Amino acid sequence: MQKLMPIIRKTFVPLLLMVFCPLLAIFMWYTNVYLDGSLLQLWRLFEREGFFSTIGNVWGPIFFGSPTAWKMIFIFASFQLLFMKVLPGKTIEGPITPKGNIPLYKANGVPSFLTTLALFFFSTEVLHLFPSTIIYDNFGPLIGALVIFSLIFCLFLYIKGRIAPSSSDSGSSGNFIFDYFWGMELYPRVMGWDIKMFTNCRFGMMSWGLVILSFAAKQKELYGLSDSMVVSVLLQLIYVGKFFIWEGGYLRSMDIMHDRAGYYICWGCLVWVPSIYTSPALYLIHHPYHLGFVISSILVVVGTFCILINYFADRQRQKVRATEGNCLVWGKKPNLIIASYTTSQGDKKQNVLLASGWWGIARHFHYVPEISAALCWTLPALFDNFIAYFYVVFLTILLLDRAFRHERRCRTKYGESWEDYCDQVPFKVIPFLF
Repeated sequence: MQKLMPIIRKTFVPLLLMVFCPLLAIFMWYTNVYLDGSLLQLWRLFEREGFFSTIGNVWGPIFFGSPTAWKMIFIFASFQLLFMKVLPGKTIEGPITPKGNIPLYKANGVPSFLTTLALFFFSTEVLHLFPSTIIYDNFGPLIGALVIFSLIFCLFLYIKGRIAPSSSDSGSSGNFIFDYFWGMELYPRVMGWDIKMFTNCRFGMMSWGLVILSFAAKQKELYGLSDSMVVSVLLQLIYVGKFFIWEGGYLRSMDIMHDRAGYYICWGCLVWVPSIYTSPALYLIHHPYHLGFVISSILVVVGTFCILINYFADRQRQKVRATEGNCLVWGKKPNLIIASYTTSQGDKKQNVLLASGWWGIARHFHYVPEISAALCWTLPALFDNFIAYFYVVFLTILLLDRAFRHERRCRTKYGESWEDYCDQVPFKVIPFLF
């Protein structure tokens, strides 16, 4: 069994995810649009028509997308690539890699986000080039096209990693399936464009905002705009806006520092983010609940507060590391642990671990407000169907898994210094509980 574990982990699990993740994305759309968001109706459909027949009937018509969907993807991607080059932004450094490379980025996420929203508004509401519901109206074919596009794109990244890697932070495990799934390169670049910055930030996160605005427009067209949709979309836009304000910090996160550019992260950002992260708003289109002013206000205030806490926690750690601890945290000198580590090149390095402020509450406390914010923009869907809460459940599992992964990496990297940190900050995520 011990000999089988590497095979299962590097072959079976990636194959399983590559088969079922596209199906989940497709059925998330289909269930919300055609089955009233009811998983019970979906189950009865499988019972009535059979598993594979249902997949064929649902996915078949949109498998290759549509000409309109492909045109939308091409135009959106082209604009985002253009914005990465031409919009103003200062050059920032990413973290030094295991091979000693330091990636450089142009930090223009905020102007890119504002320009994207402005273009969508003027194109739909002023120039009337296309309806604001265009994304919802083509959402099924868009998912189908994105699945195909991203699979081919990940194959391109695999081939590029083998024959023309962008840096020394690349390599093969010897297993094609795992290399395709996990990726060959840590920081692939094509003609000056950073691939992970494009897929993660400028395609996945940027599309999130446009998708939910189109969903809100569709509800307004069909039923009138409900306060539940306003609450959900407003909080999500605040969260996405916060992401681009903090984009420089994200470029130093585990997603960028450790996860290579393969199916796991690139397919996820190209397909999973626009299809799954937006699902609470997709559900609300045909469930225009009216919450009332008091409940709506409470959700907006609490959700915004959670987003701000998440931002300030990340910013606090970023500031401490940028100043090497020469700053104040909550009005006091920060409690720091100087952790030493050795790179794969044998160089001795040091890093600071913050054990006060938000990071003195729990080692991964910033995940608590992030999950809470997602819950706040999902609660307007009420409790008739579970499907609206799929994203919250997924996010919770994702972040808890990330917390465990981060703990393993830091324990290996920092050794006794990490143990000292754990002694000073004993709770992993939730204070006094976990």
